[in-house]
Amino acid sequence: MNLLTPRLLMQRGRPKSDRLGKIRNLDLSGLKLYSKHLDPKLLSRLRQLQELDLSDNHLDTLPPNLGLSHLRILHCTNNQLGDVTFLSQFPQLEELSLEGNPFLTVSDNLKISFLLPKLRKINGKEASSISSQVENLNRELTSRVTAHWERFRATLGTEMTEEAQADFVSSAIKDIRYGPESLSEFTKWRVQMISEKLVASGGTQVSEEDNSKRPVEGTATYRSRTRTVTLKRLDDVPVNLSPSKRMCTSPSAQVEGSSMGSEGNQPGLRLEPLHFLQCHSKNNSPRDLQTQLWACAFEPAWEEGHSGAASQTVATCGGEAVCVIDCQTGIVLHKYKVPGEEFFSVAWTTVTVVTQAGHKKRWSVLAAAGLRGLVRLLHVRAGFSCGGIRAHKKAIATLCFSPTHETHLFTASYDKRIILWDIGIPNDDYEFQASQLLTLDTTSIPLRLCPVASCPDAYLLAGCEGGCFCWDVRLDQPQKRRGCEVEFTFSQGSEAPGRRVDGLAFVNEDVVASKGSSLGTICLWSWSQTWAARGSQATVAVVVLARLQWSSTELAYFSLSTCPGEGTVLCGDEEGNVWVYDVQHLLSQRSPLPADPQAPTQILKWPQPWALGQVVTRTMVNTVVANPTFTYLTALTDSNIVAIWRRQ
Repeated sequence: MNLLTPRLLMQRGRPKSDRLGKIRNLDLSGLKLYSKHLDPKLLSRLRQLQELDLSDNHLDTLPPNLGLSHLRILHCTNNQLGDVTFLSQFPQLEELSLEGNPFLTVSDNLKISFLLPKLRKINGKEASSISSQVENLNRELTSRVTAHWERFRATLGTEMTEEAQADFVSSAIKDIRYGPESLSEFTKWRVQMISEKLVASGGTQVSEEDNSKRPVEGTATYRSRTRTVTLKRLDDVPVNLSPSKRMCTSPSAQVEGSSMGSEGNQPGLRLEPLHFLQCHSKNNSPRDLQTQLWACAFEPAWEEGHSGAASQTVATCGGEAVCVIDCQTGIVLHKYKVPGEEFFSVAWTTVTVVTQAGHKKRWSVLAAAGLRGLVRLLHVRAGFSCGGIRAHKKAIATLCFSPTHETHLFTASYDKRIILWDIGIPNDDYEFQASQLLTLDTTSIPLRLCPVASCPDAYLLAGCEGGCFCWDVRLDQPQKRRGCEVEFTFSQGSEAPGRRVDGLAFVNEDVVASKGSSLGTICLWSWSQTWAARGSQATVAVVVLARLQWSSTELAYFSLSTCPGEGTVLCGDEEGNVWVYDVQHLLSQRSPLPADPQAPTQILKWPQPWALGQVVTRTMVNTVVANPTFTYLTALTDSNIVAIWRRQ
């Protein structure tokens, strides 16, 4: 273990000198230093130091009193940093490198803009590009803290004592929530700063100067909460920054759908179109209305201490990009781009990572795959890739994580194989090393994967080009390569024997929703009743509970989804509409259920936003997904538009 000494500093310093006070450039990279080895008494003697390289060490922080007031360039790549507040001691810093610190997040990037007012570059990119996002967040937080102050003062009715002031700051931090979940640490940090300044000023409005540390060009404008919608384009900027925005008024933002239940008494959900984003454009071109978007998934709720927490962060994929979007603000938090790739599927999991210092951290990990047959594993909050899996020689159609084993990942490919992987826990270099557990052979291309809700460790359902099939995936069985256990057939309706099943999801522990390529229906069937009637048969007719009326189109690959907590089925169509079904209401009826296909509870009409100076009158909605509490609904189209609705 190398310890810092005056001799070592003079050896690695520039220009060469026998006096520490004359060194301007110091390279301490790769010395296996821990934070405890940075002695402030020694380093404070570097009074003229302007550039410091601490890369490739084991630092989890920097001491707060290093005395390097003239430092202008700092390199801290490939360390263990978990916070950035120590940077406030370097007010003259102009360039900063923090790549390769897996525990820093988007929140830390935003904090830096306040801590370092003279910063010009961060990780080799212009620091000013983050200003738009910071400006909007800070303006909204200032407004909310001020409103909270007025309400707090109104309830007090007496003079503000020191105890009351402390209570105000605490309540503001606890109650004020705004912006992406991934920025919650930043928003709490800023709320505390704004609240304390407001208290110190006696309730005077926080000055505009405090809202932003640097001028902003092209500040984004949020849409009013009326009948306007926003079409957004992500420029070629770092993955954690805000897109530029264009305001446009929708001539037909119709979201109301009449009650269309079988008895005409089931009210439709009140949903309003919130954002329209054009963030998967090829070469970041605003004229791209051709890129097909295929899959989206909401990040699992992660905030500790909030049992009812639900995610508002959604990952979308299509073309050569994967985007992570905050549904509340419409901000594209991250964009991961691979030239020449075409992404078809995304899936989330959370894993526990232990730092070199022994601290446990929860990571949200996003898996993305597509044309190249490669699974890419992304640590989204830190904004970097944690390696990948060379899973298949042909394209990957879909993937999903096990609901019970956070590191078990199913991949399904055009090579007619489904493989179960254990992605493991990241190693010391924070890369995953996956191992193959099972190979499942199919007779046709698998399109949708669905672990059986009541026994996810035992059986896997797949909708394929040739029908609906089931495999035994129990790991205590000796065979590591297995054929299909059962084929499920549909005696009538859209999924006749041998027909494509391109939509598959569980509505609850027992009921499955599936969709084929013809006759315009979605089938609801019972897993338990179907399995009980199986016996030793290799082909089993499903026990149909009900059928839902859907579009009469002959086009395929419109994926359905479910919101089990709400008892809802969702599906898009060839005209840009979203079909919404309250099947909880339907399945609660006493037997026998209606034989005729049941109409949807409502249909959300395509809102027809403006793009390229004209109205996008229709498009295909390839997939629709809602978060577990049905607060937000995201639809992906064939025309490079991500549409987000919010439940009122």
